[in-house]
Amino acid sequence: MTETVLVYGALRSGTTLLRLMLNAHPRLVCRGESDWLFDHLRPDGAGGLHLDRTALQGDRIFRAAGVAIPAVADGRAAVHAMTAALQGTADGPLVLMTHRNPGRVLDLFPRARVLHLLRDPRDVARSCIGMGWAGTVYHGLDPWLGTERAWDGVAGRLDPGQALDVRYEELIRDAPGTLGRICAFFGETYDPAMLSYSGTTTYAAPDPALTEQWRRKLSPRDIGLVEARAGSLLAARGYAPSGHPPVQPGALQRAGLWLENKRGVWRTRVARYGLVDPLLLAVARRPGLGWLGRGAKRRVDARTVAYLK
Repeated sequence: MTETVLVYGALRSGTTLLRLMLNAHPRLVCRGESDWLFDHLRPDGAGGLHLDRTALQGDRIFRAAGVAIPAVADGRAAVHAMTAALQGTADGPLVLMTHRNPGRVLDLFPRARVLHLLRDPRDVARSCIGMGWAGTVYHGLDPWLGTERAWDGVAGRLDPGQALDVRYEELIRDAPGTLGRICAFFGETYDPAMLSYSGTTTYAAPDPALTEQWRRKLSPRDIGLVEARAGSLLAARGYAPSGHPPVQPGALQRAGLWLENKRGVWRTRVARYGLVDPLLLAVARRPGLGWLGRGAKRRVDARTVAYLK
């Protein structure tokens, strides 16, 4: 079986850009985000896993992958069958791009080499607001914190040399050198074609101006909020504090941030999807009411695809 390698990093940490670069390599197979392979596995009560087929069928990214759901009951066997379908007839490594569930991923691929992609959490928090996932940088830090804390929970399982830390900032400032290091880690040779993606996608060539945008676009208070919440993880991941005073919100301030976050998220949702479908999806989360959101989810997914393109 052809080797499977992994990329693990927080949302908005540069995983899409890296995926385009990797997929432009003549031997690497990188078909897009792969969390759908692991998100819909459920414990079967006997120490194994089964695949929630209904949930998988409703997954927008799974549907875009064009992979059939295998006719096997065992969840592990289903995942390996679907990764084989993603691999196809290519003889180079298959790259799976993941943002969560690192323990489950490593249970299924215990010997896989893992590229741990990092980005400055101050830029991740700011970028999450632009995506409509958060209304404040305080809450925009959630994806980064969740991903990195989960990484700390599995890092002790990895053998020496099994993981490679790569920073988004390094990738942008020295793409050929950083891609060369990544390719060597995956057992391949760097190919200049990896930087040809800008000719066939909406992503531009690496621009150092895209790094450390938080210095220009965040207020001292917002920087202090993010740095205080990131805590020791900021330095542990190699990012120096700004020198601005950390801002630790009290109970009343946290309540205000919560309200600001909800207001910002819903403002974006309504602007992007209208009012009715987001409301239907919110109500459909309640037990027994999932049917209410089926049509709304299809419409929201279609608009999401149009927005992302």
